[in-house]
Amino acid sequence: MPESSAIEAAFRSGERRLWALCYRLTGVAADADDVVQEAFVRAIEAPASLAGSDLDRWLVRVATNLSLDCLRRRKRSRYSGSWLPSPVETSAIPDTDAPCEDGADRTVERAEQVSYAFLVALEALGPRARAVLLLADVLDYSAGEIADVLDTSEGNVRVLHHRARRAIEAFDVDVVVSPAVRARQRKALEQLLSCMARQDASGMEALLADDVRSITDGGGVYTALREPLVGKHAVARFHLETARRRAPISRTELRWVNGTAALTVVTRPLRPQMAPELVLRCEVDDDGRIREIHTILNPRKLTAVRFRELEIAGATTPL
Repeated sequence: MPESSAIEAAFRSGERRLWALCYRLTGVAADADDVVQEAFVRAIEAPASLAGSDLDRWLVRVATNLSLDCLRRRKRSRYSGSWLPSPVETSAIPDTDAPCEDGADRTVERAEQVSYAFLVALEALGPRARAVLLLADVLDYSAGEIADVLDTSEGNVRVLHHRARRAIEAFDVDVVVSPAVRARQRKALEQLLSCMARQDASGMEALLADDVRSITDGGGVYTALREPLVGKHAVARFHLETARRRAPISRTELRWVNGTAALTVVTRPLRPQMAPELVLRCEVDDDGRIREIHTILNPRKLTAVRFRELEIAGATTPL
C-alpha cells in the first residue's frame, strides 16, 4: 500500500494535469480546485483502496467521477441567467506552435490554452460524453482505459466519443486558438474599448456583426442580463451605456485569458447589486467583427483571474 509521502509525490507531479482535466469537465475553476483537493484527501484517508494501483490513474479516475457529480448537480439546479465558463488567466501570449521536448508537458500546456469557445461548446454534451471526449482527446486515454474510469464498456465509450466529436464539430470552434485569431480578437477588443471610452456609437456598431450576441453571467449575485442580447444596435447601446455609468469609478487592463485577450475591470460599486470585478472578452468572425461579447461577473467564476490596483502608467484605461 502506498505511503502518504508517495501519494503526495504522485499528486504533486500530476496536479497540474489533473486540474486541467477537472476544469474542462466542470467549466468552473473553483470547482476544479475543490475536486482536485477532494481527490487528494481521499487518497490520503483511504490508502487501502490504492493497493496495487497506479496512483496517477487512480487520481484521474476519482477526480473524473467527482467532476461528473459536480457537473450533474449543476445541470439539475436552476442557474440564474446565462451560464458561462470560468475564465482562466495565462501569464503571457501562448505559443501553441512552439516545439516541446516533453510530450506530457506539451499536452498540459495545450490543455490550459483550450479556447473559451470550446468550453462553451462542451456545455452541449452530457456529463459522460464530455468525460469521454476529454479523457480521449486531452489525456490520450484508450477506450479501455476510459471504460475503466467510467465503469462502462469499451463499446459504449466508442459510441459516446463519436457522438461527442460530432456534436462539438457542429459548433465549428477550434480547440486551441490560432495566432491569427488571437490577433483579430485582440484588435477587436482594443477597438471596442476605445469606442466605449469615447462613447462612439457608430464606431462601435461598425465593429459588431449584425447578429452579435452579448451574454452576461452574474450567477444571481450581481445585476446582469438574464438572457443574451442580440443585434448590433441593442448590443452597442447596452455596452456604451454601461461603460458611461462605470467610467468615473473603474479602471481596466488588457490580460491574456484562455489563450486570448480579455479585459479585467475593477470597479468601486455604487450599490450592492453592482459587481466590483468582471472579465469581458469577445469572439470574432473571419472578418474581425465581433460576433459575441462575454461578460463574467459571478465571483465564483473569477477565482482564476488576478484583480489588483493598476498603478503602471499606460497599463490602464478608463472604461
